[in-house]
This record gives sequence, C-alpha cells and structure tokens, in this order.
Amino acid sequence: MRSFLTFAALGLLAVTATPSEAQRTGLKLYISADMEGVVGAVTGDQLGPGGFEYQLFRKFMTEEVLAAITAAREEGVTEILVSDSHGNGENLLIEMLPEDVMVVLGYHAGTTNPDGVRAHTMSSARLADVRLNDRSMLEAGVNAAIAGHFGVPVIMISGDDAAVEEAQGIIGDIEGAIVKWNLSFHSAKTLTPEAAYKLIGEKVRAAIRRIDDFEPLVLPQPITLDVRFKNYRPSQVLAYLSIVERTDAHSIRFVGSDMIEVSKFLEFLTSYNAGLEP
Repeated sequence: MRSFLTFAALGLLAVTATPSEAQRTGLKLYISADMEGVVGAVTGDQLGPGGFEYQLFRKFMTEEVLAAITAAREEGVTEILVSDSHGNGENLLIEMLPEDVMVVLGYHAGTTNPDGVRAHTMSSARLADVRLNDRSMLEAGVNAAIAGHFGVPVIMISGDDAAVEEAQGIIGDIEGAIVKWNLSFHSAKTLTPEAAYKLIGEKVRAAIRRIDDFEPLVLPQPITLDVRFKNYRPSQVLAYLSIVERTDAHSIRFVGSDMIEVSKFLEFLTSYNAGLEP
C-alpha cells in the first residue's frame, strides 16, 4: 500500500487500507515537506539560509514532520519516505528523524490566490499562474495530480487557512490541519509550535482512520499545462520549442500525454534558467 502526505509545510497521500489492513499488509506513506506553510512562517527571514530565524524554522519544519511520522506509526504505517520540498532541499534536520525513515533531500496557497501567507506556485519571482486543464493550481494540486497518475490519493494537508481551503477545493475532502490564519502575504495569526504539532498528529490519525474515503486526483488526458510568467522573456524564448505554444506575451502552453510528461516539462521550466530570466 502507498500513501502520500502533504503539508504547507507538510502533506500526506495514501491509498486504500484500513489501520488493521495496514498492520497486515504494510501501508507506505510519503511525506512532502515545504516550509512556507510551517507554523509561524511569514517572511523570507524564516525561509532561507540567509535569514536570522532560518535555523529555528528548520527545527519547526522538522518537528512537524516528526509529528506526522509519530501519528502515522500509531495508526499502523510501516514504511515512510520523507521529501524535503523547500528551496534547495536542504532544510530538514535529518538527524532528528527516526533511523527507519528514508529521506529525499508544510504547502502554501497558489500564486493566483489573493489570500495566503507567501502564496506562490513553484516560483514567486517568475510565475504568475500555473494551470492544469485550465484550472489554476497550487503546488499541492500539482503534486496530487502526479501522485494520482500512480493511483495514490492525497489524504491530508497542513498549512495556513487559504492553502488548506484551496487544496480541499481541488483535491477533495482531505483532512486539513490549519496551523495559521493569513492576514496578508507577510503576516498571520498562528498557533504555537507545540499546538501545531498536536493538531498535525490528530489530522494524520483522522486521515488514516478514514483512508477508504479518498480517491486519487486523476486528470483527463492529454493534459494541458498553461504557465504565465511575470516577465515576457521566458515565454518568448520557450516559444522557439516546437512543443510550446505562446498564447500571449507572458504565457505559454504545453500539452502532455500524461501527468508525468507534464511534470518533466515543469521541472525543466523551473530549473533551466539560461535565457529565461528577465
């Protein structure tokens, strides 16, 4: 059995298996941890190595992952893989994680959401909108669609209220741990870390206990990806590719046969910078 967890710092996805079935057959859980959704995180000073509070928020991020791991173990999960999905992927304090957890080195609202703390999709500096089949997506939605390609449903997300509401609107009735409430892009009313860890654990347990309620997010194929840039140059350069259509001065369209093809193009788009920067 496979599962996937997603937060605005973390997130959880899982396939069908009751806790008793999980203990018999082995339920696998994938946890993807981002940092913008971590309890209390509201500014860049907390989110990157140059920030004076970054080390503290690395610990908060790691503790949220630990809360999810502990709750999942209590519900019979036998195998857990954790992905550090923030920035350069070098944020989790891996020495704090259990020795039987494997690591690949909490989510935020999407870039078109008028609410949400640090709301963006993949790149706050470059991208103004990311759409799949003409629907704007937050990162959790993109990841849910990738997991859905493999038949794996999302079952839980944590982050601010805007991220949880947006994810539930796209993915479905997944469990949501709201650890802070957005006041603006750089401010929030927030739980204390210990309260957030407790809430995350409760929501993970609740999700696993009703795991049969969740369905994978499977998008109709072929899948149309529309990306709008904040600057005109990326769309101009990418239009030289025969697989890319420039739909307006700032936007491009790519049509993939499935979500894996789309995800590979997105990876290229967000990692290859030559000629694409303003």
